[in-house]
Amino acid sequence: MSSSSDPTVRQTPPVAATGDATDTILATQQLTKKFGGLTAVDTVDFTVEEGEIRCLIGPNGAGKSTLLELITGQLRPTNGEIYFDGQDLTDLEPHERIDTGISVKFQSPHVYENLSVEQNLQIPLQRTDRDVDSVMATTLEQIALTDKAKMRAGDLSHGQQQRLEIGMALTLDPTLMLLDEPVAGMSVEETSEVAELIESLHADGMAFVVVEHDMEFVREISDQVTVLNQGQIFRQGSIEEIESDEDVRRIYLGENA
Repeated sequence: MSSSSDPTVRQTPPVAATGDATDTILATQQLTKKFGGLTAVDTVDFTVEEGEIRCLIGPNGAGKSTLLELITGQLRPTNGEIYFDGQDLTDLEPHERIDTGISVKFQSPHVYENLSVEQNLQIPLQRTDRDVDSVMATTLEQIALTDKAKMRAGDLSHGQQQRLEIGMALTLDPTLMLLDEPVAGMSVEETSEVAELIESLHADGMAFVVVEHDMEFVREISDQVTVLNQGQIFRQGSIEEIESDEDVRRIYLGENA
């Protein structure tokens, strides 16, 4: 029998048990990403509970987007593991991670501008056996674009394009959705519409990890907030706890403690 101290044996710590025996749906263990001499993500243990909205905040360069790219498989870790819903994702390809129940919307809209709204929604559905007509009708209603179904996606407003891309991720029926600055560049009204969409999906049981700089938006949607700084978890807690933390205000909000 191998000893638990044997360095050649890959250990599975309790935090990695993201299956039926725990409410934890996503967990990273000692996750690290180095680019040459720069450590962008530094031994991060990060967890998300089932049905939780977890917001990731921090100063520019803190490692927020890199962490999302590690979770989705766009980047490979230098060290550490990623677990989701009882599975080890660490060595899986991005499309294989999507098949486990993770969807992602990156910061800039990646819609097919020359295709209609409904044609954009059909593209991710090609990899599923879901009923296309039913899913499209439901999704169009969720993202408030039913009346724009035939419109060329490139003619939508910025906010509408962002909602469309969220809709494209929705068609895959994810358990967890990752959003990288989903309201960047939006008007107050557009921001409110995205918040309402997230809250509606959350009410149906979907979990979210949201990278965002707009603190008013974070206040509106978050269950828990994780603050990253220099690639490491700096603080975690409710939005009230985070905003009242003098060290967080100093490093992130630019205030003197």
